[in-house]
Amino acid sequence: MLSRLSIRTSLTMVGIILVALTVVVGALGLTALNGASQSLDRIARGDLVAIHALDDASSYLLRSRVSLDRFNALSLSGDAEQAKKVLDRAQELYGFGNQSWQAYLDAPKTGVEQAQLDELLARRTALMHDGMEPEFAALRANDLAAYHAIADTKISPMFVSYDSAASSVIKGLEQHAVDQQASAQSNISLMTTLIIAITVLALLVVVGIRFALRGLIVQPLNDATDCFERIAAGDLSETINVVSRNEIGRLFDSIKRMQASLSTMVNAVHSSAESIDTGAREIAMGNTDLSQRTEQQAASLQETASSMEQLTGTVRQNAENARQASQLAVNASDIATRGGDVVSQVVTTMQDIATSSNKVVDIIGVIEGIAFQTNILALNAAVEAARAGEQGRGFAVVAGEVRSLAQRSASAAKEIKELIGDSVDKVQSGSTLVGRAGTTMDEIVQAVRRVTDIMGEISAASEEQSGGIEQVNRAVVQMDEVTQQNAALVEQAAAAAASLEDQTRQLQTVVSGWKVAGSQTRTGAVAARPKATARGNGGAARPSMKTVPQASAHGAARPVASAASAAGVASAAGAAPAATALSRDAGARVEPALKPKNNRTATESSARPAVAAPATAGTEADWETF
Repeated sequence: MLSRLSIRTSLTMVGIILVALTVVVGALGLTALNGASQSLDRIARGDLVAIHALDDASSYLLRSRVSLDRFNALSLSGDAEQAKKVLDRAQELYGFGNQSWQAYLDAPKTGVEQAQLDELLARRTALMHDGMEPEFAALRANDLAAYHAIADTKISPMFVSYDSAASSVIKGLEQHAVDQQASAQSNISLMTTLIIAITVLALLVVVGIRFALRGLIVQPLNDATDCFERIAAGDLSETINVVSRNEIGRLFDSIKRMQASLSTMVNAVHSSAESIDTGAREIAMGNTDLSQRTEQQAASLQETASSMEQLTGTVRQNAENARQASQLAVNASDIATRGGDVVSQVVTTMQDIATSSNKVVDIIGVIEGIAFQTNILALNAAVEAARAGEQGRGFAVVAGEVRSLAQRSASAAKEIKELIGDSVDKVQSGSTLVGRAGTTMDEIVQAVRRVTDIMGEISAASEEQSGGIEQVNRAVVQMDEVTQQNAALVEQAAAAAASLEDQTRQLQTVVSGWKVAGSQTRTGAVAARPKATARGNGGAARPSMKTVPQASAHGAARPVASAASAAGVASAAGAAPAATALSRDAGARVEPALKPKNNRTATESSARPAVAAPATAGTEADWETF
């Protein structure tokens, strides 16, 4: 029944049982403690209070009676002041006695018969009314005769009767307290016995749970440990039975499925090891051929690198010449620019001269007009001098001279005007020519600038070509280095392929140590076969390689697997078709753990030549799974 319950449910039930036992023990303990506490509380609050209160009431009453006797003695001796103090003290003790008696009356008295209590009450009442109070009244009235009458004859029998009743009540209360204590002790003993019995029962339950859990958990875990040890030792032939449906059952089911997966994996590794052995030999042959072709490629790259160095020097020299030509073109452009600026200044100066000449022509025109007016005025003056006769003769001579000067001035102004006009025409012609020269210089400057730009572009292109060829040269050098490294890597790969072949045989030997159900005979045959197949029949097991020449300057033959290779590999892999099928069926579970990590980049893959793989579908699937 327990095998059908989960471990969680079983442990929960165990915890509930233990908690229930703990709660029962705690409840019994609390009940015992509560009963003892109530018994002690009843004793402390009832019987003991009543006993102490009654004892105090009797004591105070007796002491008050003694104080009254002393008051009597002091009164007889004549010490009135001291007698008054003693009487007050007696009255105070009497009041304390009444308070204690009231406390006794208020306290519960369940352990004494009511008749005893009533008798004690009657005797105290009689003692108070017939004894103590009359004595106090007689002494306050200073009636010693009445006091002695009560004290000598009545008070003593009353005290004896009261004390006898009080002693009887106290004994009853004490006996009741003893009974309460005995009852509490009896309850504690009973509860202790029950707690011990339940504790023993809990221990028995714990022992039973221990044995139950041993059969439920410990023994199955030991069995699981045995299964793991067998699997670790390489024994996969033992049948694992699942007998429960709890966590342990699920563990055994997982172990069973793990054993089945490992069996499938071992069978797949058997088949894959054979395929790897064949593939390793083909890889070794392909790497040998690849090594030769890589050496030829390295020699070609060295020649290419040498040619590229010469080409780099030539292009570098062309770039330097283009840079110098570009610098000269820039200088010529600057000179042409400065010449264009000078011509522009000359054009501006000629324009200023033409403007000044035009102004001079205008001024000469004004002078010519003034000379013409002066001539007219001189003519008019001569006419007027002629009219004046002798008196105007001298003025006529002066007017003639003025006229003569005006004519010469007009003639000179005319000649200057002609000269200035001719100069203005020449200046205008010069300005036109200078303008054409400025336009021509601008065109020359633009042409020089275009030449400079073209030379700059040629220089930049030469520099870019030089940089590009240098990069190509570096790339070729790097390719040469990489090719040499590839040659070394190919040699290493050949050695690794040989090592892989040896390790494959070691893998077959190791895998042969696993015992798989129903495959012991096949395992022994596979363990004994690899070296005989690989060494004894080397010609049949190793696939033949056909070489196809490449139509290139440094062409090398690439190996291609022949049809005979495919047939040989198929026959080598045909010994274990069932294992190959198991490998495919278990690919989803075995592949994540066995498939090698492929960290090779696309560049590396493209840089390395391809090697012909065995042309068998079964071995390709097994190789991918492995």
